[in-house]
Amino acid sequence: MRRQDWIELSILSLLWGTTFFAVAIALKEVPPVTLVLARCSIAAAVLIPVVWLMGHALPKGRTMWGAFLVMAILNNILPFTLIFYGQQFIPSGLTSVINGMTPLMSLLVARAFAGEQLAWNKFAGVLIGILGVAILIGPELTGVDSNSAIGMLAVLAATFCYGLSGLWGRRFKSVPPIASAATQVTCATLLMLPIAAASDQFWTLPALSTKTWAAILSLAILSTALAYIFFYRIMARAGSNNVMLVTLLIPISAISLGVIGLGETLTLQQVIGTLVIGLSLLVNDGRLIGVATPAPQPK
Repeated sequence: MRRQDWIELSILSLLWGTTFFAVAIALKEVPPVTLVLARCSIAAAVLIPVVWLMGHALPKGRTMWGAFLVMAILNNILPFTLIFYGQQFIPSGLTSVINGMTPLMSLLVARAFAGEQLAWNKFAGVLIGILGVAILIGPELTGVDSNSAIGMLAVLAATFCYGLSGLWGRRFKSVPPIASAATQVTCATLLMLPIAAASDQFWTLPALSTKTWAAILSLAILSTALAYIFFYRIMARAGSNNVMLVTLLIPISAISLGVIGLGETLTLQQVIGTLVIGLSLLVNDGRLIGVATPAPQPK
């Protein structure tokens, strides 16, 4: 990758790393379901004009919008809700580490539901990743306080949803990526509005503090709308393999922000589990062991 690609990849990792920091702040005043609605609705309000400014249009037709409704459930509603719920019980940095299992979970989903074969390094990466998760969650399952285990399992379930969304999203190859992102969050907003109204009656919530509003806007505008733009921009230039290196960088910024801004700490068990999951991602990527296949460059 070129120097500009690395710079933008670092920016993207920071944008997505701040997700967990912003969520930790917002959850102090906003319930998880309402926070999902806020994230998606504000992101939609930002992305739709960007789509038009770039000369694209939102998809048309009942069939296409129905497919995007499913995509919104798999890629936004379920994973966002599970992550926000889980983060009530575990540190933001640890949440980012478990969320980093998404590429490995995507491999398992593709193998289980699409019959795709796993190269030996990807199979090894999955096994190492499972070991890392076992180190993180195993001791918590036998503890007196199970909230931590519940939180980690919720975030792990979110990675499964992301894996399914990756499989489902293959049908949108003809849709410009930025239009796909805008349509997803728009559908998620429409679906979440009645759900948040029924579960939280969000209009009755106390007035939010300035810090919470800043966290919500950061989550929606920076960590969602702007991050999507950077993600697809890097992928168009450097390919899908290279842009997924962001998975290795996100926990660094997320853990740093959690320690500096929230006073979080990781136990020795969590540090070991984090390192093992990081190793699994490196093995899965294959570059360090010389088995990666370069992604085709866009023309």
